[in-house]
Amino acid sequence: MKIAFFDSGIGGLSVLHHAMKILPQEEFIFYADEDNVPYGTKTPEEVLACVDAAFRFLISQQVGAIVVACNTATSVAVKIMREKYSLPIIGMEPALKLALDTFPNRKVLVTATAITITGEKIRRLIKNLHAENLAELKALPELVEFAERQEFNSAAVEKYLRGEMANYDWEKFSSLVLGCTHFNYFKDTLRKILPPHVKILDGNAGTINELIRRINLTKNQSQGSIEFFYSGRRVIDSAEIMRLEKFLRRLDDMEAIK
Repeated sequence: MKIAFFDSGIGGLSVLHHAMKILPQEEFIFYADEDNVPYGTKTPEEVLACVDAAFRFLISQQVGAIVVACNTATSVAVKIMREKYSLPIIGMEPALKLALDTFPNRKVLVTATAITITGEKIRRLIKNLHAENLAELKALPELVEFAERQEFNSAAVEKYLRGEMANYDWEKFSSLVLGCTHFNYFKDTLRKILPPHVKILDGNAGTINELIRRINLTKNQSQGSIEFFYSGRRVIDSAEIMRLEKFLRRLDDMEAIK
């Protein structure tokens, strides 16, 4: 079975990266909508149109399941895509439940794009978890642009994050949740800024666990494979392949940072 991972850009590679370690023998397609990144500054209608176009392409590639490795696209479009298409569709959810289960009655800062932060889905999640007094929300839109140009730990990145994190009383917080897959590339800078007791959490493991639960994976003796697409165009240029490999190496370095 081909399993597709879809994102507005290269943030979703962090979810694919986890899947490659857990399911090394599977056949993957990674679709980055590089023509339309970022999604977080678009209207919901624009995001929905982009997601639907990506789904039509991926279904034409005969994929058996689609992981929407993008919190913004999940927030805006997953419910509609599930009503429209019959294959398993797995979305992203900020790891707020994980944070609250791990650190009961401690505050959590959920970071994401503006469209996710203002969306109904995150509000519903907070309400369902009875976390109205524990969850705070923070948009970090510039991190998406930093990630897309592979500016991971520059002085500008650190200045931006220090400015955005400066006004929080961190003694009240247990954790910071990365509610955008692009944010996983900045764990080292965040770890440098945050107090040691504030843990950095993401939803990648939970998403892959849900994928495994939803589909029937048979034992596969092959090596596994990955195809990359930018907005429907297969990536074959060696320079672009090297660019993607650089992102994956960065994720190797970020994986152990909590």
